[in-house]
Amino acid sequence: MTITATIESLGHKGEGVALIDGKKVFVPFALPGEVVDIRLDGDRGALVGIKTPAPNRVEPLCPHFGICGGCQLQHMDAQSYQAFKTGLVEAPLRHAGIDTQVERFIIAHGTGRRRATLHARKTGAGYMQLRSHDLLDLDACPILVPELRRAPDIARALGAAIGDCDISVTATNAGIDVGVRKAPKGVRAEKLVPLANALGVARLALDKEMILLRQQPSVTMGASEVDLPIGSFLQATAEAEEVLAEYVLAAVGPAKSVADLFCGIGPFALRLAKRAPVYAADSDRAGIAALDKAVRHTKGLKAVTAKARDLFRDPLTRFELNFETVVLDPPRAGAEAQVREIALSKVRHVVMVACDPRTFARDAALLVQAGFSLNSLVAVDQFAWSTHVELAATFRR
Repeated sequence: MTITATIESLGHKGEGVALIDGKKVFVPFALPGEVVDIRLDGDRGALVGIKTPAPNRVEPLCPHFGICGGCQLQHMDAQSYQAFKTGLVEAPLRHAGIDTQVERFIIAHGTGRRRATLHARKTGAGYMQLRSHDLLDLDACPILVPELRRAPDIARALGAAIGDCDISVTATNAGIDVGVRKAPKGVRAEKLVPLANALGVARLALDKEMILLRQQPSVTMGASEVDLPIGSFLQATAEAEEVLAEYVLAAVGPAKSVADLFCGIGPFALRLAKRAPVYAADSDRAGIAALDKAVRHTKGLKAVTAKARDLFRDPLTRFELNFETVVLDPPRAGAEAQVREIALSKVRHVVMVACDPRTFARDAALLVQAGFSLNSLVAVDQFAWSTHVELAATFRR
């Protein structure tokens, strides 16, 4: 059923929202003020045509936009894009009772994303089509770093050999690091070794088990070179890591003792240790081992105590939090358990980086209720043309 509707607003997933018979209908790739023809399917609308385009509509940079499910926002101009992403940060905070605004919106796309996950099949590789389980066989992806231009071909070759699976690719100092996940049962690892050698990848892992290492993948963090463990977290763009690290260093200032919690492989700890002793903790044991090795091989660092610890189930208690400043960079689930302990401790200064505005708002509200004030809120846009946004803020009692 095709009908004509006017788009009233944007939803938090970047979809246009139309009111039809008093009910909201979500229309991908439509902008507020546009009169559009849509094919109605429950509360979803597929964009068939645009009768009256919005003045802030622009030409997408990728020919696959609108079919590929990877990007959602290439059709809006820079001002609208910034306003939308800023709203993603500010709205959950308002709902949590914190009335504050983003002080800076920082574009951190750099030369593109240095990591991605492609879906591979016998017949091709790429991203899923919008709202579909059908694969878009991808020739190129403009949001990836140039070093990953071969990623679709690598994923296609592996998919042809393995069958349905997911292929994660990361650009490293040693070349492309490749991980195969969700592979069919019975895949023989030794059969993939000649293919991986022919593809020239630095490392190949199958369900987190290394099956070929031609050269150890590593990344540069500050003055350190860190071996990248299989499956460990890495910021999507190198520029975003630099921007966030600069923010953390400036916000921490001349603190004499720092805890870096959810530290990963050490993008903040390694830089902070140039100034002060750092206690670093994360549940990723391989990541902690990589951080510890990098510390041992980097000159000029203060002491770094790196511990593997599940901060969700076993947060540092109020009695252990004897630090001048605590830095937090939790995953999407946030850091509620750890923040509750910080609220009960004597810590007076917290610097938080987050990738989910909603869990950040929840955790920020706990700190504010404990007497902290929220300052220097910034949004860091490393996930170009998507509805994801990174943020950072400073809290002081």
